[in-house]
Amino acid sequence: MPTLPKRSRIYQNHHFDSTRWDYFESRDDDIIVATSYKAGTTWTQAIVAHLLFPDGNFPAAPAEMSPWLDMRIMPLEVILNRLKTQTHRRFIKTHLPLDGMFYNEKIKYLYIARDARDVFMSLWNHYKGMKDEFFTLMNMLPGRAGDELPRPPDDIHTFWQNWITRGSFEWETDGWPYWSHLSNVQSWWNFRYLPNIQLFHYNDMLENTEREVRRMAAFLEIDVPENAWVDIIKAVSFAEMKRQGELYAPGGGHFWKGGAQTFLHKGTNGRWRDVLSDKEMSLYEAACDRALTPECREWLGNGGTI
Repeated sequence: MPTLPKRSRIYQNHHFDSTRWDYFESRDDDIIVATSYKAGTTWTQAIVAHLLFPDGNFPAAPAEMSPWLDMRIMPLEVILNRLKTQTHRRFIKTHLPLDGMFYNEKIKYLYIARDARDVFMSLWNHYKGMKDEFFTLMNMLPGRAGDELPRPPDDIHTFWQNWITRGSFEWETDGWPYWSHLSNVQSWWNFRYLPNIQLFHYNDMLENTEREVRRMAAFLEIDVPENAWVDIIKAVSFAEMKRQGELYAPGGGHFWKGGAQTFLHKGTNGRWRDVLSDKEMSLYEAACDRALTPECREWLGNGGTI
């Protein structure tokens, strides 16, 4: 009998509250889309939406259909009531590590990972593009646990130093002022053998989108008409998603300067190579040594089907 995940930690900060899952009533065919952040969440939500609705005729925007349940901004009762009224197969977003997450053997979990350095570059764009009202909302909303979300520093190197060497929770050693990307990946990696948890890597999704989307469909047991595949793969390409950014970005991109075009920035990997110095790379190596097992570290850096 395999060991099953258990919620052993509570994650509460300016962005999320893991205890909101205590009130979630699951259905046996539910899908959870999970990442740490900036690792393909919005992309995967779009993919699942197109798999469920291959004609592209969504009942609502994917971000509205697939709410981020642990996020504090939207009142919990609003999200739960919206999910309760959905008649289609539901897919819900989380950024929680598996040790803080609701687990049910009957529902399926899609976990998407990405090299920490690529996550960092995307997070930097995301962080410095936030409007003032977003910081006000995060920090002034009643019920916040822990410190405020600070404004981003002027310099990307200052942000890297903090993000890769400081934890926001006492059991984490990187990720400040958000949460640990590395520990998040490791928590899901530990249960990759379970039949209802499937790990995907951003590198593989970029390299051969159709192959990975077909893998997702097979894992989710969604039977897609063969003649729909060409349109689905085109619809979930970065260029097409950016063109329809307001449809896919959370809140239509309202909280970012430049809107959805800022939120859906580049979608590429490797930009860190021109930014991080050898000394800064040594901080990355040390962070990986602290948080990851060798096998997980190898996969996180390179990808590959598990």
